[in-house]
Amino acid sequence: MKTRVQFWLAAAAVLTSAAIPPTVLHARAPTHEDGAADGRARAALARMSLTDKIALINGEMPLMLPKAQRPEDLAIGAGYVPGNEALGVPPQVSTDASLGVSNLMDMRKGDVATALPSGLALAATWNPDLLYQGGRMIGSEARAKGFNVMLAGGVNLVRDPRAGRNFEYLGEDPLLAGRLVGREIAGIQSNRMIATIKHFALNDQETGRSSGNVVIDEAAARESDLLAFQIGIEEGDPGSVMCAYNLIGGKFACENEFLLNQVLRRDWRFKGFVMSDWGAVHSTESLLAGLDQQSAQKLDRKRWFSTELEAALKNGRVPMRAVDTAVLRILRTLYARDLDGLPPAKTPIDYAANGKVAQAVAEQGTVLLRNEGGILPIASAVRRIVVIGGHADIGVLSGAGSSQVVPVGGFKLVEPITEGPARMFGRRAFGGTPPLEALRAALPGREITYVDGRDPTVAVEAARQADAAIVFGEKFQGEAFDSPNLALDGKGDALIAAVAAANPRTIAVLEIGNPVLMPWRDRVAAILVGWYPGQRGGDALAAIIAGTVNPSGRLPATFPAGIEQLPNPVLPGSNLPPPSKDDRAIYGINTNSPPFEIHYPEGSDAGYRWYDRKRFTPLYPFGYGLNYTRFGYDRLVVTGGNQLEARFRVTNTGARDGTDVAQIYITLPGKARRLAGWSRVALKPGESRTITIAVDPRILANFDAARQRWVVSPGEVRVELSRAATMPVIAAKVRISGRQLRP
Repeated sequence: MKTRVQFWLAAAAVLTSAAIPPTVLHARAPTHEDGAADGRARAALARMSLTDKIALINGEMPLMLPKAQRPEDLAIGAGYVPGNEALGVPPQVSTDASLGVSNLMDMRKGDVATALPSGLALAATWNPDLLYQGGRMIGSEARAKGFNVMLAGGVNLVRDPRAGRNFEYLGEDPLLAGRLVGREIAGIQSNRMIATIKHFALNDQETGRSSGNVVIDEAAARESDLLAFQIGIEEGDPGSVMCAYNLIGGKFACENEFLLNQVLRRDWRFKGFVMSDWGAVHSTESLLAGLDQQSAQKLDRKRWFSTELEAALKNGRVPMRAVDTAVLRILRTLYARDLDGLPPAKTPIDYAANGKVAQAVAEQGTVLLRNEGGILPIASAVRRIVVIGGHADIGVLSGAGSSQVVPVGGFKLVEPITEGPARMFGRRAFGGTPPLEALRAALPGREITYVDGRDPTVAVEAARQADAAIVFGEKFQGEAFDSPNLALDGKGDALIAAVAAANPRTIAVLEIGNPVLMPWRDRVAAILVGWYPGQRGGDALAAIIAGTVNPSGRLPATFPAGIEQLPNPVLPGSNLPPPSKDDRAIYGINTNSPPFEIHYPEGSDAGYRWYDRKRFTPLYPFGYGLNYTRFGYDRLVVTGGNQLEARFRVTNTGARDGTDVAQIYITLPGKARRLAGWSRVALKPGESRTITIAVDPRILANFDAARQRWVVSPGEVRVELSRAATMPVIAAKVRISGRQLRP
């Protein structure tokens, strides 16, 4: 019986290019710099010995190297590939990333960095320009600390709200996530360094992440997860792709020829190199399948790209041309990104300026979900306020794992994880600006007290005595583990419910890494989702509560009304045996886990598309968020044909400045609605602006695996101008022309 990958390969073989015009979407034209880099790479390769080549396709974790093999000024981070000065090859010094320069388990004693808010907070801004600024900022700090490779950005889709690394990623929609990650990558690489896009692909849960086999048909993958990567690569042109731990169609991602050689290189024309995730290599033959670099050979079971490779070259299992191809890709990328022109060097960092970028992300990414009676912003008549729980007197929560950033000022509270798969590198940590301190500064003259919430009786009495109560709820998430449920940590849900019963003017503030259930929703006056708000999270939350900042965040992921609404109510692999105590398990290797299959009943309809298809009513829909002002939409004009465009007017009909995120959705016959575009627009009271959104043809298409083409069928399409996925304001129908596009 053929594997699914074999079916995909068979589908690719039936290509008849003569029958289909070779239209290419967003192909990046070669530049002069590309040509120069190609020439330099070929010249360097011609001078390299086999030893030189093997050195370039192998990485090490600096802390695992003997001190004698580490340069004195080497920045200690995730990985290191020595340079070759005689050949003009620069070193590659990499840091974990996505949300800032990580310092996993304090490997650089006492080192700090500006912590961006979590990925879902970044996505909730719906602001590509701000993602570029954030990427540029964290990239500049990485450069200043001596790194020239940043392992960012992550773009795996949120398919299940229990998945532990969702807090690193950019939501459930491929268009939104792809555009945002592309801009973040472009910002990072503006510092003359390499960024990666990861984890390629379908690494959408942590449970059994090194043994789970994703079973999904090609069309569904192309229209969802792969589309997010494709758009991200087009927008950001990353120097590297990091392949994932999991299997797809029975093949590990890092030796999946269909993904690496056909989709990535043949179809998308990616010119960079593929690096493995740490501990994700399983064979020397990975070179033939498209992997170029083993990132941390001591974490894998064998030294596949050195000791094992030498034997494979001698017996002919791996031809030398495979090694040369990998080396050439790496060299070309190093030269194209000018890494040899700017060697890693440590320089001063303006943390104050960088903190402003982090605060802007937190302010724009905070989502106001509920505001009964306009309780927010806090009125001047509210004089006595009690802040409850969430360690609000200490700092804000961060997610755990390789993306965790030690914020400027350090962590104020660290609670180590002593059990489970994340125990070796996970820690529940609080840092950044404390919300309590920031609220006192933002609301001078108010009586603001704090109760830690450990004793519900004390919290309830304090709430009863106050004019308003601000109660914090937490949901801790991290790498290597998924959550068993969607409840707040500890007795957080019960605490919020009890406080709300004592004081109807209760404001719930959620520091969460994922969507959660809210059994107390109808009892509180207001709900703010601050996610993991980063370096200046307390300041951002206080500014929104006080009203100096008008909230403008929109949900990048659906909040379900219950686990029964999820495509997989039982998380795949959740019945696996406990992970091995082998330290390598922290990188996804669980020697006790048998292979198992992960099926996605939703196919390409991830997130809000699934809810639309099943006619489910979520707790809060994708794209939802409130403001302190109001916006009106009118004059929707949609043109069809070969290029669908929507033009409309947005007007601030309220009494204060604000920013709206107007969203366009399309519905193809027999399909779920899809986000087709959006515009983030800042307006003064009474001000209007006309917006035009051109729709990417792939959003109008279905992928035909047999013909290996995106197919736009001619006919009528419904177009909605909406406030969220389930909240259309104006709708129109338009006819579009048929066309076929290369993948």
